[in-house]
Amino acid sequence: MKRKHTYKLILFSAFLAVVGCGNQEKKEVAQAPPPSIPIIQLTTKTVTGFKEYPTNIEGVINSDVRAKTAGYIQKVLVDEGQKVKKGQVLFKLETQALSEDAGAAKARVNVAQVEVDKLVPLVEKNIISSVQLETAKANLAQAKANYSSIAANIGYATIRSQVDGHVGRINFREGALISPNDATPLTTVSDIKQVYAFFSLNETEYLDFLEHAEGKSLEEKLSNYAEVNLILANGSLYSEKGQIQTSSGQINQNTGTVSFRAVFDNPNQLLTNGNSGKIQIPTVYENHIVIPQEATFEQQGNIMVFKLQEGNKITTAMIEVKAAIDHLYVVESGLQKGDKIVMSGVGKLRNDMAITPQEVPFEKAVKPIAKLFRN
Repeated sequence: MKRKHTYKLILFSAFLAVVGCGNQEKKEVAQAPPPSIPIIQLTTKTVTGFKEYPTNIEGVINSDVRAKTAGYIQKVLVDEGQKVKKGQVLFKLETQALSEDAGAAKARVNVAQVEVDKLVPLVEKNIISSVQLETAKANLAQAKANYSSIAANIGYATIRSQVDGHVGRINFREGALISPNDATPLTTVSDIKQVYAFFSLNETEYLDFLEHAEGKSLEEKLSNYAEVNLILANGSLYSEKGQIQTSSGQINQNTGTVSFRAVFDNPNQLLTNGNSGKIQIPTVYENHIVIPQEATFEQQGNIMVFKLQEGNKITTAMIEVKAAIDHLYVVESGLQKGDKIVMSGVGKLRNDMAITPQEVPFEKAVKPIAKLFRN
């Protein structure tokens, strides 16, 4: 009986010990401090964003070189990419047949001239009618015209450049038969001291442009618009800035777009006909609230942040985004200057959660993230 009583006392003591440990653990958990979370205090900042549009490059002057007469190419006197001057000979056509025709035509001119010279004194002496002389003169004029036409064709057999520039692709070589009716030019000579970059805006973007660009007319808006950048096909930024010169001002019914043309200086002839790339049009957002994109999360299609409230509790707030620039959001509404928000790690937080705020300088928070790897 005594043993049983002792055994019960031991069990009861063990139970009290277990309960005491459990209470101690709960007490320790309850006393754990809230997690440390990085916080930033918002202020305004001026940032520049860019919208990109595919573009095609052409020389300011593109002169198709075509034949004015039919014939076989005898010589190609230039090569692709060569710089040429206005009036420089590019191609020579075979002229042997034309020269023979010219000799025959010249002989007919001489015969007609002899006939006129023979009839003039006879008419003066009233030996023959003047009608015969007029007919002979008409034959002479026709013979001269025929000769001039053949001589012109001989001249056309020497094909010259109409502009200063660079020779493009040569589409016909020695021995090819060409004519003025060919759809493909012999080559194209391009002046690439400056180049045009053609691109298009959709209807919405065009209306935004008209709304925000300074000026009353389209011409004024274009002349006052900011300079644009050109991103080359390899992803590098072209060294020269461009200026938007013209716009069609009309929406293409097939594509729903409005065409624009920018011009770039090309001092080193880096650009040429057929280059492609992207036009970057800048948009400056002055004195706007900007936040890191990592400070946001999505909830039912809305962009949310955690705002710090009194008592170091955080609550969710929905924001409207005006633009996304690199790793930042330009905020349209939902936040004000002076608000404090969670900077990062939002995926592990919940509404009305208590935190230990660790304030991070605003400029450090919005500083671009350095790339560890480059393409």
